[in-house]
Amino acid sequence: MFKKVLIAEDHESAGISVLKTLEELKITDTHFVYYCDDPLQRAKKSAADGEPFDLLITDLSFDEDHREQRIKNGAQLISEVRQVLPSIKSIVFSIEKKPTKIELLFKQYHIDGFVQKGRGDAQQMKKAILTVSENKKFISPEHKLSLRKNTIELTATELTILQLLSKGTVQKSIPSYLQDMGSKRYSLSYVEKNINNLKDTFQANNNAQLIAICKDLGIL
Repeated sequence: MFKKVLIAEDHESAGISVLKTLEELKITDTHFVYYCDDPLQRAKKSAADGEPFDLLITDLSFDEDHREQRIKNGAQLISEVRQVLPSIKSIVFSIEKKPTKIELLFKQYHIDGFVQKGRGDAQQMKKAILTVSENKKFISPEHKLSLRKNTIELTATELTILQLLSKGTVQKSIPSYLQDMGSKRYSLSYVEKNINNLKDTFQANNNAQLIAICKDLGIL
């Protein structure tokens, strides 16, 4: 389990929630800061003292005020702290929802966990801390699904069908559009099969939900 935790969060209520979660896990050596530049200085001091932080929990965005900051966001903070403490683990605690941005945090910044702020975030944070302490990556189940959806490659026909549905084209009219576009296969049964496959892929119950999901993921 982690022994020394650094928390970067400019909203006091969110910070208190994280501190309470850490207390429940019997982690008492915690350091809370409001600004982006402060955690880096704390990290440097902990390294110099021979008592390094082993976990950084940070938001992504920080509100600007009268105090100018060199480090502008949580992603930059993670990158710079890791230069000082290469073995430190990191958990992002943010309102971010876009799968592409979350995926980037794992791939480019090599974060160890992501917890979205909102309903049930205290329990998610507890799970994240426990999971990351075991040298595993943590992401909530709904975000795992979003990331999986985000990596799906659609065929030209599937994308065309989605675009037609999003424009209000009724399902039975789609075959004629495919035929006009020169598609070799355009029967209604073929269209229905494609739509059913798409609903299975994106776990949608109907066409309207399918389009809504694809719009949320930036596919449409």
